[in-house]
Amino acid sequence: MRGGRSSLVTLAKKCKDILASNWQGNLNTIKADAKGSKEEIYTSKVKYLLRKENPYIWVPEKDLHNVNTIIDERGSFAVTSPLPSPLANLLRSLKKLPTRVALTGDVVLLKDNKAKLAAECLRDTILSDQRAVEESSNSVSGILSSCLHSTLRSKNLLELLEDIEQYTVYKFNPRSCTYISWDGGNHEVDLEHFEASKSDPLLPFSMGLIDGINQNETRRRALILFCITFLNENAKVRHQSIGHSVQLQFHLRHRSFVNINKVQCLSFFWEKSV
Repeated sequence: MRGGRSSLVTLAKKCKDILASNWQGNLNTIKADAKGSKEEIYTSKVKYLLRKENPYIWVPEKDLHNVNTIIDERGSFAVTSPLPSPLANLLRSLKKLPTRVALTGDVVLLKDNKAKLAAECLRDTILSDQRAVEESSNSVSGILSSCLHSTLRSKNLLELLEDIEQYTVYKFNPRSCTYISWDGGNHEVDLEHFEASKSDPLLPFSMGLIDGINQNETRRRALILFCITFLNENAKVRHQSIGHSVQLQFHLRHRSFVNINKVQCLSFFWEKSV
């Protein structure tokens, strides 16, 4: 599905934001055996780091991707908007899926110096994330310190760095990019727009912010006040308990799911109504 130039640029930005806010995705390669490729697909979840338009992917050394890509470098990579588990479960119960990005392209093995450079980039990114948290305001650092470590990009990528010798690193060179909306609609994205778009620097912390806000009733109510005051919305809020957390449901003017802001506070999903 194609739209006007402005909408295509917006979709490209959404794709870049999703890739920047997550650290794991599903890598798909073509199965290979002694007789070559049979066009069957092998899939596994892998961790990655986005640099410009390229995901750098770390694959465990015993994973079949390492064999498949020797025969055929073609592959695809799918990444979803990261959501807290309670919200993800709620969306599934409503037969809705998170927005996601699907890339097709080549999975290129990095050797020797290039692999070392990728590892150094990984280390620098982790240190940068950690410094950002340390230098943030007391309110932000308080939110991030109360969230689960599994929701922070730096904590998840650190696991790679601690056992880097057990992984093979690849650079994914995309040849096509598709944005998949929550209702299942496919939207082709121009690679030039995708490459030129820039992600919000707060996105690597979005999951931690979501989880940290959900740990505290005062923070949740402060976010409600923020929406009413700064977004000029008459927000009617209904609390819905899901496991040990509470999601806030906003009833606004139109029927769709949207983000609160660029930080992707999707733990408070909005259902707009007339």
